[in-house]
Amino acid sequence: MLDYEKKIWDLGFSLIVGCDEAGRGPLCGPVVCVAVILPPYYQNEEINDSKKLTEKKREKLFSIIKEDALDYSIQVISPKIIDEINIYEASRKGMIDAIKDLRTSPDYILTDAMPLYEFFGTPQEAIIKGDAKAMSIAAASILAKVTRDHIMMEYDQIYPDYHFAKHKGYPTKEHTEILEKLGPIENLYRFSYSPVSRFKKK
Repeated sequence: MLDYEKKIWDLGFSLIVGCDEAGRGPLCGPVVCVAVILPPYYQNEEINDSKKLTEKKREKLFSIIKEDALDYSIQVISPKIIDEINIYEASRKGMIDAIKDLRTSPDYILTDAMPLYEFFGTPQEAIIKGDAKAMSIAAASILAKVTRDHIMMEYDQIYPDYHFAKHKGYPTKEHTEILEKLGPIENLYRFSYSPVSRFKKK
């Protein structure tokens, strides 16, 4: 997981920021974007793509990463913004905002397949499946996933009939059936997504 960072650190760069998001596929809830700067030559063999970790392991690493990181920023982009500019641009906006929100200016940017041309003066790599290849991106994926899961569990408390804690907003069979029965919730669902767009806002 450190191959990318080690090569960059060895070139003399010390402030590598890894960026990733969680929540591009769900029908509801925000997309959460994160930027993380780990200390040079930082090692934690437990850090991996968030999708490959158990919920318990993600929760543990969530605290460790926030404590060990030199800097990090978590940005929550609402369903309203996703509907206005589309999910790809919303994810880009979230990563850009996350980097700009850092207290420390990075000297190298690693993203999960998301070119950030706004930072043309800073060397960067958009790595396909980067959350499984670079520790900085994997760390960002964990912070993003856990943050979003916490948000969906809070929604579950407000709207228990929708079972958000279980499916986290993804289009599972159960979620689709609930949506057919109860309809989407305004300001929570993404009305630009085809399974939702046929419903009128209420």
